[in-house]
Amino acid sequence: MPKLSEDERRKFLDTPGILMRIAVVRADGSPLVTPIWFIHEDDAIYFTPREKSEWLHCLRRDPRVALCIDEQPLPYRKVIVEGSAELIHDLGEDSEWRDQYRRIAGRYVDAEGAEAYVQNTIDQPRALFRVSLQTAKVTSWRMPVAGEDTMGIWHDRYYRPGTQF
Repeated sequence: MPKLSEDERRKFLDTPGILMRIAVVRADGSPLVTPIWFIHEDDAIYFTPREKSEWLHCLRRDPRVALCIDEQPLPYRKVIVEGSAELIHDLGEDSEWRDQYRRIAGRYVDAEGAEAYVQNTIDQPRALFRVSLQTAKVTSWRMPVAGEDTMGIWHDRYYRPGTQF
């Protein structure tokens, strides 16, 4: 299966409307996966848990994360990021990064809706985290597109020796 080029990966991560799923580790060691909004800037993924979210408390205790960013329609682009989330702004510092939060909201709704969302939730403190793509393990792939070989779309490790496909 073809890996996304750096340019393809950047364009995909900048595509509006695509949700991210974040996996964190609970205190008992069990996983917690939550679909959230995000933004890709400065070769990092930024996201914003609210004060009362369970996954914020998980991140405070253990910053290890896995991020899954994917799409439903062909060519099924996927980016998986495994790394450590860095706290950039803690609760109560929202005014220092509110423009970035507007940009995050603006990836999912129009400018008017993004501003309304920011204003309607302004009393809900958020933290701002990021995962640098430079220090994380990043895996990406997509289905073949026109002109590419459609045989052997899985990674070689998935095929039994002598397979016909």
